[in-house]
Formats: sequence, C-alpha cells, structure tokens
Amino acid sequence: MKSTFINRVELKGHVGHDPKITEVGESQVARFSLATNETFKDKKGEIKEETTWHNITAWSGRNTADFSLIRKGMLVSVIGRIRNVRYTSSSGDERQFMEILAGKVTIVPPTE
Repeated sequence: MKSTFINRVELKGHVGHDPKITEVGESQVARFSLATNETFKDKKGEIKEETTWHNITAWSGRNTADFSLIRKGMLVSVIGRIRNVRYTSSSGDERQFMEILAGKVTIVPPTE
C-alpha cells in the first residue's frame, strides 16, 4: 500500500515587520514574521487569546505578492509547507528553527 504524506500549511495573520528582501540571481527572497491568533475558553470559562509567531520565507514568482507592497501590520494569507532549518552558529553551537516556506503569499484587502 502506497502512503501519501502531506506537508501543507495555510495561515492568515498580520505581518510582524517589513519583509527583509534579498536578491538571489534574478529572484527575490522575502523573510518576515506573521502573527496568528486563536481565541479559546480556559478551564475557568474565561476567554483567552493566544498569539503564535511564524517565520515566513517566500521566493518571488507568479503566486506571490509584490514583496515591496507588504508592510508591518498588513493582513496576509500564506500557503506553504513547514521546514526545519538546522545550522551552526558563529560560536559553534548547533541550532534549529522552523519556518514556513511559502508557495503563495496574498495581501488580504481591508474589509469595510
């Protein structure tokens, strides 16, 4: 029996800082943080809100917004996959973090 594996993430949240845009050949890479919020009731029945911050990496292309238009505080939609990044710091320590490698980034227009 063939197994099917899925690594897909869909997020909609507010941009935490203006993207850091880097030129790589003829493409651009944008890196920015994205905040998503979840509202829930705790054991006492009180409503709580939890914010989760995501590291987003997006390459320019037909499915991505013009990175120069993305600003801190904007609402954006991101579709991509989770990727674990491992590296060695300048002090020689092994480090890792998770990021969302975006395949599609869309600016969500403000509602009236």
